[in-house]
Amino acid sequence: MAGGHQGDRRFRAQGPGFAVALLVSVVLLGTVGYATIEHWTLWHAFYTTLLGIMTVDLPPLSPAGQVFTVVLLCAGVGGALYTVTLLATIVVEGGLPKRLQRRREARMLEHITDHFIICGYGRIGSTVAQQFRRQQIPYVVIEHDPERVHAAIDDGALGVEADASREEVLKRVGIERARGLIAVVGTDAENVYTVLTARVLRPDLFIVTRAESDESAAKLKRAGANRVVSPYQLGGTHIAQTAVRPAVVDFVELATSADNLELAMEEIGIAPSSEFANRTILDANMRQRYGVIVVGIQRQDRRMEFNPEPDTRIRSGDKLVVLGRPDSLKRLEGDAGAAGGRR
Repeated sequence: MAGGHQGDRRFRAQGPGFAVALLVSVVLLGTVGYATIEHWTLWHAFYTTLLGIMTVDLPPLSPAGQVFTVVLLCAGVGGALYTVTLLATIVVEGGLPKRLQRRREARMLEHITDHFIICGYGRIGSTVAQQFRRQQIPYVVIEHDPERVHAAIDDGALGVEADASREEVLKRVGIERARGLIAVVGTDAENVYTVLTARVLRPDLFIVTRAESDESAAKLKRAGANRVVSPYQLGGTHIAQTAVRPAVVDFVELATSADNLELAMEEIGIAPSSEFANRTILDANMRQRYGVIVVGIQRQDRRMEFNPEPDTRIRSGDKLVVLGRPDSLKRLEGDAGAAGGRR
């Protein structure tokens, strides 16, 4: 710890504050020296000091004044060069650009809305961000590791180096305007704290998190997570399904891939004011109007009805799982009156 404090002191002694103090000291010393030796006014002495530091021709001086000028020039010119060089280095190597970058990020954080907050930028967090970028979904990354924050920024993300479990950090990234939060930080304990904090700030926020074990999954749900995903269980299930039903897996991946321009599977929320509310699938006529297929309906109690019959009634608050072209799904989403409200 002592070595660290000594290093901090050396850094401060060589910083811009020291450089400016050195230059001011030389100017003061020159002013007092000329005023004493040549019996000049302080203004005349100060003016002559600046001329000397800038290596401009000086007025006639006494022998003692000439000796003092030599000393002053050695100290003043050296101090001025050191100060100018240091300040230029700070501006060029990151001082000014970093301040401008922080101001730009602060303005973006103040105006971003309907976005996701990704807490953690490890393997899972970076993959989630990649999917969001492909689908042009706005998001903000919170990560305490500086290297990962830089990686997120290099990938085009709006990154904040901070602890995602702190209230002021979540407020800073606009949790009150966010569409959802994804907690995929280092450990399950950190995820629990992050979920708890987010739930307190936004009781209605949609929160997805990762769990390493069943016990952690239960704690995360009690903490307020809407969805808890186990990467190992999900990965194992996917491998088993790929081995047994590869064609089905290929179809699902094709329908859910953000890169696919021909076919997509999406969920569409039905708003109370939607024209589809309280109408049957047959009356809604989605197949003919939009060219989409209703694969399932998720009711408000999260009960899923697969392959619903034509006379199945669509209710306000339902979520339709539909299959079709991306542009058709966009039009349907707009008519359903739930744009930006998918969960």
